[in-house]
Amino acid sequence: MLYDLFPVRTTLCIDMKSFYASIAARQLGLDPLKACIAVVGAEDFDGSIVLAASPEMKRRFRIKTGNRRFDIPHHPAIHIVNAEMLTYLQVSVSITETLQDYFAPDDLFVYSVDEVFAAFDPVSHMWASAEEAGRHLQQLILRTTGVPSVIGIGDNMLLSKLCLDLAAKKTSSGIDRWTYADVPSVLWPHPVGSMWGIGSRSQKRLNKMGIRTVGELAKAGEAKLIREFGQAMGSQLYWHAQGVDLTELKRHPPVKDASISNGQILMRDYSYDEIKVILLEMTEEVTRRCRKAGVAGNTVGLMIGYSYDTGGGFSRTRSLSACTNVSRTVYQVLISLLDDHMSTGLSIRRVSVSLSDFQPDHYAQLNLFEPERDNEKEREIGHVMDEIRDMYGPNAILRASSYTDAGTARHRNLLIGGHRRK
Repeated sequence: MLYDLFPVRTTLCIDMKSFYASIAARQLGLDPLKACIAVVGAEDFDGSIVLAASPEMKRRFRIKTGNRRFDIPHHPAIHIVNAEMLTYLQVSVSITETLQDYFAPDDLFVYSVDEVFAAFDPVSHMWASAEEAGRHLQQLILRTTGVPSVIGIGDNMLLSKLCLDLAAKKTSSGIDRWTYADVPSVLWPHPVGSMWGIGSRSQKRLNKMGIRTVGELAKAGEAKLIREFGQAMGSQLYWHAQGVDLTELKRHPPVKDASISNGQILMRDYSYDEIKVILLEMTEEVTRRCRKAGVAGNTVGLMIGYSYDTGGGFSRTRSLSACTNVSRTVYQVLISLLDDHMSTGLSIRRVSVSLSDFQPDHYAQLNLFEPERDNEKEREIGHVMDEIRDMYGPNAILRASSYTDAGTARHRNLLIGGHRRK
């Protein structure tokens, strides 16, 4: 591979080590790297998921993200704490603001609440090397927030991320660097499933093709991968296996096929009549977000997952005769989709609602079968309800069905990212 043909854009991928657990440790006055901390969604619920575990918790008790509360042994060294999502978001914003003292906004890309990419080249005059910059930023973040960090450095965004996940997290310094020249020796020996962007389904397809390592993927040939996965995916797999990624942080392409959605995994199985309560609540949330964004959608989507005992489900969409962000209109379409595709007698455990194919909110397409004044009245009611909730909180005005046993909105409105604010 002639890597001289490709640009070198030195990138730092900065990951906050066991982010939630590190913040919890500091709140308890403990060392994040030595304390045994498990952050759970709800300490008093035995089935609650472990959202984060400190490095020592993982090493000593083999507890990691995804375990359940009941998996955690009873031991005096273990500290189990409830997630405080608002606190975590505030610390995340604080870290980003600290990085903006060194990097221009266009040279930063916040990938998640605990991970951010930074372009090194524009600030390379400030440090002797990217590694020196990484050490400085590590110390700065630790000093200002108490959170340890790990940094992968690469010749592009992809290599920095792969270096972070596959190498830097295993070093004593928490910093490593991969260049194009390193790819055959440091990337190719890894299992193909360890590649960023390759999920379990793609891994199985690749394994059936006899491809088990990244090196075998790199040598498979672009044409062969395109035949199996299609032009876009096949080409991406081939070039990523070579360590090539032409993404630029400064480029912000327009978002295509955007949608506004809301989904949840229910705490128990729901019947047909009960799920209608959930659909109404989720419809109100999706349409509220649409109105806040100043858009109206033309396509309604519904995803249903049945009980764990039966498995299966369905996902369907339906286009409307006119764009809308009116709750009643969207809800009626969802009920129609549910009636048309739900298997009789099965219980539901997962549900997701979406609205897409947007137009600006002021766009109006006349519907000859419904007086426009009625539609406009409902639009105005929606905006008034939004204003009340913005002023007095999301639970200030709710539908009566949310006060039944099937309703979840009252509880979920007190959460951030599905977990307790504090």
